[in-house]
Amino acid sequence: MPKPIALVTGASSGIGRATAQGLAQAGFAVIAAARRLDRLQELAAQYPNIKPRQVDLSDPAQVEDFCAEIMGYEEPVDVLVNNAGYSWRGGVEAAPMTPLLPMYQVNVFALLRLTQAVLPGMRAGRQGRIVNLSSIVGRFTFPGSGPYASTKHAVEAISDAMRHELLPFGIRVITIRPGPIATEFNDTANELSVEATANTPAEYQPVLAAAGAAFGKMFGEIQIPGPEVVAQVIIEAVTADDPRAAYAVGPFSDELLPLRARLDDDQWLEGMNQRFGLAGLKV
Repeated sequence: MPKPIALVTGASSGIGRATAQGLAQAGFAVIAAARRLDRLQELAAQYPNIKPRQVDLSDPAQVEDFCAEIMGYEEPVDVLVNNAGYSWRGGVEAAPMTPLLPMYQVNVFALLRLTQAVLPGMRAGRQGRIVNLSSIVGRFTFPGSGPYASTKHAVEAISDAMRHELLPFGIRVITIRPGPIATEFNDTANELSVEATANTPAEYQPVLAAAGAAFGKMFGEIQIPGPEVVAQVIIEAVTADDPRAAYAVGPFSDELLPLRARLDDDQWLEGMNQRFGLAGLKV
């Protein structure tokens, strides 16, 4: 029997790399897609059933070429893991469009186009799994995470719609909502956000200082796990007979996601303002 085919984006590091490894070990033929070919080749050297595919998902032309390639495969993709994504951090007023447009291209538009490319084959076979990497901030937003969280809110909406549309064809859509995970993600976000920090109006300094102190306390009280914990959840969801619609994993996911679901908007606002030292703050 031929191996089932899994396509994993953002496979050169972090959660994507760990997922590609886990799927290869589980017997899948894995197409590992990312920008950094050297890392993909190193990964493929360890696993003969991993095929590297260099593609820059921030480039719409490369995405379209890759989609055309996918639709020309002799065998359909059985599992798509839309993992590629990155974050830009900063307040909404200081958010320049230049870094936000490619972030939306990678986090939302490329995810949507690749999903469209694999669906004809999945529909024909009346089976398939689509795994979309969201985040805990796909369900709520921290101060300074609005632009990035908005991309994950979009992923949540796309996933919700597809669950309804695709279930009659035997295709399951699964959302993964990680909390903070120890990968290169945080360092990249910090590098990309330097400009925003420099351009933020000085009046925001008390707000940023209060939120920064709260973040420092929150992260000082937890241990941040590595990407393997998320990859394990993805593998379980992909191989389960009846996977859940969504899985939460990592710090804050057990606390904040149920809390957001339970509170109305005003209650959530009050509680988070208290947590971030913003309750009663006047500038």
